[in-house]
Order: sequence, then structure tokens, then C-alpha cells
Amino acid sequence: METKQISKAVIKRLPRYYRYLGELMEDNVERISSNELSKKMHTTASQIRQDLNNFGGFGQQGYGYNVHYLYTEIGKILGLDTIHPMIILGAGNLGQALANYVDFEKRGFKLVGIFDVNPVLEGIAVRGLEIQMLSELPFFLKENNVEIAILTLPKNKAKEMADILVENGIKAIWNFAHLDLETPDDVIVENVHLSESLMTLSYNLSKYRQEHVE
Repeated sequence: METKQISKAVIKRLPRYYRYLGELMEDNVERISSNELSKKMHTTASQIRQDLNNFGGFGQQGYGYNVHYLYTEIGKILGLDTIHPMIILGAGNLGQALANYVDFEKRGFKLVGIFDVNPVLEGIAVRGLEIQMLSELPFFLKENNVEIAILTLPKNKAKEMADILVENGIKAIWNFAHLDLETPDDVIVENVHLSESLMTLSYNLSKYRQEHVE
């Protein structure tokens, strides 16, 4: 497939397609039209066709989409056909919650290490992995193949740890710290601000109330 520029909006919709197709497979649905899929996803059939045409289309006129095939192909596009070893930096409530989320491993994201600065947590096992001290991180990265680092550290520690990650060859960071990390161009960062999502929900709730004042 030729390399082409795909919009961020399309990329963000791919996991939704993957999730809904997975649900269809669980319901033993073998094929589906763009119209049927659009109703399930609350979008338009035209949007679905445009999105999938960025990657080759996958559908057949008069037949629709083979659910298993499309699910598999979108999984490949998302890089879910390979194992991604990852570590978590920050073993507090959020870090441990992410570590215990078993669906990550089903998608190929394999947790291989958990680190924290708090000595009280050292040696405590989370899903079979003992929490290690952040001081051990550079050695661990040299001795183990790690693709992705998840940051759930306080803001004042995140930048320092990100620099250590970059220096030791990490190319992908999933950042939950309360700052947008700046890294070299060859390091991919996905910044996640949970409070922003909650504030968006608050806005929509306030808007709804204003529009439905009796």
C-alpha cells in the first residue's frame, strides 16, 4: 500500500471501527453494509466509505464488508498484529488501574515492567509484576526490549522521566501527566488529559440544560 497522508480524524475513528466490528463478530455477523454499520456507529455511510477508502476500501458493491476480514485488516493498520512490550512509570492508583486492564494484552500491548519512586511500593506485585524503583529504569531499558512507556507520574517528574526514556531509545510515550511533553521528532507522544474530557462532558451537560430550560 502506498504511503499517503491520513488525517488525524480518520485515524481516531479507526479504533471505533475496530471495536464495533469486534462486537459484530461476537454476535456472529459475517457481513455488513456501510449503511448498517453507519446506523450502529451513529455516523454516515459516506463517512465510513471515505475513511476506509484511505486504506483500499475493503468492501464489495452489492455485498458490503466481510466483518472478520475488515476487523483483521483494521487491526493490521492499527499495528495490533504484533506484540508491543510496554512499561508503566508511576504505580499509583491510575498506574495500577492501567496495569490491571486485561484488554490491553488482548490487543498485543504486553506489560513488562512497572516503576515508581515510592520505596513503600517496591516489590509489590501487580498482575504478576513486581514494582521496581525508577532508579532501576535505565538498566532495565538496556536489558529489555520496550516499545511503549506509559507515564502516570506527577507533572514535576514527567519531564525528567521522559528525557530518560528518550535517551534510552523509547520511541512511543502514552502520557497521562498534566503537561504536554515535548520530545524529538522521532519520538511519538500521545498526551491524555482526563480532566479535559470531563470538562467537555461538563460543557455538553450545561449546554443541554440551557437548551431544555422549561
